[in-house]
Amino acid sequence: MKTLICDCNRSMPLDRPALAAALARTPGASDQGIQTPLSLLCRREAGAFQQAALDTGAAVEPLLVGCTQESRLFLALNDQTEGAASTAVRPIHFVNLRETGGWSRDAARATPKLAALIAAAQRPDAEPVGTVSYRSAGRCLVIGGAEAAERAATLLADKLDVSLLVDRPGGALAQAHELAVHAGRLTVLRGWLGAFEVQWQSSNPIDLDLCTRCNACVDACPEGAIGFDYQVDLAACRSHRDCMRVCEAAGAIDFQRDPQTVDERFDLVLDLRELPHFTQHQPPQGYVHAGGDERKLMPAVLALRELVGEFDKPRFFSYRPNLCAHSRNQQIGCSACIEVCSARAIRSDASLKGKLTGKSRGPVPGAPTPAAPAGQGGGVVVEPHLCVGCGACSTVCPSGAMGFAYPGPVDQGARLRAMLTAYAQAGGQDAALLLHSQGAGSRLIDELGRAARVDPALHGVPARVLPVALWHTASVGLDLWLAAIAQGARQVWLLLTDEEAPEYRQALAEQMAVAQAILSGLGYAGTHFQLIEARDARDLAALDAVLRVPAAQGVARAATFAAQADKRGTLDLALDHLLAQAPGPATPAEAVALPVAGAPFGSLAVDADKCTLCLSCVGACPAGALADNPDRPQLRFIEKNCVQCGLCATTCPESAITLQPRLWLADGGKARKAARVLHEVQPYACVRCGKPFGTLRAIEAMMAKLAGHAAFQGAAAERLKMCGDCRVIDIHTNPHETKITDL
Repeated sequence: MKTLICDCNRSMPLDRPALAAALARTPGASDQGIQTPLSLLCRREAGAFQQAALDTGAAVEPLLVGCTQESRLFLALNDQTEGAASTAVRPIHFVNLRETGGWSRDAARATPKLAALIAAAQRPDAEPVGTVSYRSAGRCLVIGGAEAAERAATLLADKLDVSLLVDRPGGALAQAHELAVHAGRLTVLRGWLGAFEVQWQSSNPIDLDLCTRCNACVDACPEGAIGFDYQVDLAACRSHRDCMRVCEAAGAIDFQRDPQTVDERFDLVLDLRELPHFTQHQPPQGYVHAGGDERKLMPAVLALRELVGEFDKPRFFSYRPNLCAHSRNQQIGCSACIEVCSARAIRSDASLKGKLTGKSRGPVPGAPTPAAPAGQGGGVVVEPHLCVGCGACSTVCPSGAMGFAYPGPVDQGARLRAMLTAYAQAGGQDAALLLHSQGAGSRLIDELGRAARVDPALHGVPARVLPVALWHTASVGLDLWLAAIAQGARQVWLLLTDEEAPEYRQALAEQMAVAQAILSGLGYAGTHFQLIEARDARDLAALDAVLRVPAAQGVARAATFAAQADKRGTLDLALDHLLAQAPGPATPAEAVALPVAGAPFGSLAVDADKCTLCLSCVGACPAGALADNPDRPQLRFIEKNCVQCGLCATTCPESAITLQPRLWLADGGKARKAARVLHEVQPYACVRCGKPFGTLRAIEAMMAKLAGHAAFQGAAAERLKMCGDCRVIDIHTNPHETKITDL
């Protein structure tokens, strides 16, 4: 890939030969164009860009420009260059080298970082994902008081088909009856852009649809209980009914009318009430809450005016129901994805787990091809129209059933690996990954770089800190964090701004506590993971200081594995390498205790005095961690497979199972991959043929529970001690047994 980098009027040092050499040694990277000296690419040297646009267009190869500030200019210049291919044929990518590294007190030592940023930007585009479609015809409902709703409607009516729902008395409606106006109490509002279902209940005597706004009722009411909102204030009304007499022709007033429930569908909703209807951090697209704040009204109006037509967004998630540990047999296990979703796009379908509904429920949203069998329900259900692509569900999912697909872990892992490889090839040491959002996070990094350019008190982004822009900071989790440490990073930091929901902060903190416990338990010194919170330019000094903390201890030899599509697979590769490179004692502790919250690894403790070896836990385990032994009454366990979902403990009728979050390191980590016996009991032998057919504890417990039952007395009680074959033989050979032919 041809790359053009500019020192921006000599404001940042560039060691082009060293950069080119590092990129030439990095697999998948290219040094083409790196050594071309450029200082004002966006001005007098624009011809170099035009020539590169022609060359890459002819070769149908992407072009990378080391500047994001003038990206719009370069795209326009490409369109105006005769013979240059369009970006649909040959994409043009941009990478920020100036604020992220060139404008720093470490700029002279930033060559390894710049190589890492360029190598990551040269990565091919991620695999495309499916899309989710919306269709809006512009039917907009404005909810609020009469005057506020009318005022907002005048700003929307020239572009949208506006209806008003006046939810409170008072104020004044316009005299001209130009809009559909309803009055009532909102009872139901659900859906998303283009598909909102709205229900309200109207109990006022005046029907606004029939009202002609002649104002006769206003004039006739002796109590003044009717205003220009054309609704009766029932608290002030004294039942004179003068209003009914003057409205007899129109018939808009009826005090005997039963409360009416109205159901309608709208494409857009503007909510002017004090409290929003949707209380989650991320409301559905197409719903905007402005309340009574005039400062919020205009942005809300401008946003709604543009939401007419057909829209597509990526299907951000993938879901594999066969890996889901949410439920089995109507018992609830892991609910991490449901609890963390700030858009309430995920719901439980636990009542149908593993069952057939008798009719097709359609494909499971986000399921890989081929989709789940028709009629199969259960697990969780994700509504793609509500999903906003935070990826937090994939971060907290212990089994990998829920995955983030924009980009997926393979592409994201390859990008991080390319950065760390190029950084090391250029001689960089102690790399720290700074993960941040593409929106507010990128702006904050840019502001820090610009401030450091002119303020001697600020250091800027250090040379060892590699900024990584993500669609959302919650989309990358434990698997890629540990993989990055195994591949040479010393630290992984997450920059959080006001964009992140409270649920994400808690979930990320819990996952980082698990990751840090693992590394600390393996003997790696220092703090490797941290959440960095910054609001805006007010926090630049604090952000500048925290980015200069010392490096933590890392691996002596970087791993070369690639991130897997399977989350647990990536975790296993990372843990194996981290354990092999552990700087601790030759014989480390047998187990690393992990925090209870968010732990994806662990063991089980079985109370031998309670367990009857009924094996209901085996059937409930979604990860294949528990198994029986067909030859002996044993409960076997493979610790590597356990996701600590708790379904076994929930299902156990004897409450004999307790979760033990930990990372087991015995036998160099091999022990956790092998099956071991958690509980074993003496088999019970058939009293007739001697064949074992159950466990001693289970048979004794059964006999104790049935001892007083009338149907299990005498010979019937003795048959409980027999195997299935002998029980049938005994019934048919017993001369005293009542037969159906005797009845």
